[in-house]
Amino acid sequence: MNRAKTAPQLVDLTALPAVACPCGTARRAFEDRPEFPGTVHLTEITTAARTHYHKEHSEVYVILECESDAAIELDGTLHPVRPLTAILIPAGVRHRAVGEMKTIILSTPNFDAGDEHFDQEKPSSQ
Repeated sequence: MNRAKTAPQLVDLTALPAVACPCGTARRAFEDRPEFPGTVHLTEITTAARTHYHKEHSEVYVILECESDAAIELDGTLHPVRPLTAILIPAGVRHRAVGEMKTIILSTPNFDAGDEHFDQEKPSSQ
């Protein structure tokens, strides 16, 4: 089997453009590399992070920085986190980060904004 060798690539995540996401802002790398089945995100999470899920892709969050009371909510259950905690979030798990934090997120397969899903908000009773 004759496979062409692909070149390595170094990326300064902080130099990538920031895009809005349900968590805050993300800088995404390697989505254009067909030999790598995923993307790497440097994500700045805000206190306004929204609960969401993905039908097709799984994620690993690696916490770089966070507040002392930060947590990750997985299917409605809060789990405390601290720097260098890693969280595997399979497809279908509703999740959100609670508190301000900086993370590296590994998404597989390649991230697709069309695979971000939100449950219907329940109307408030009057």
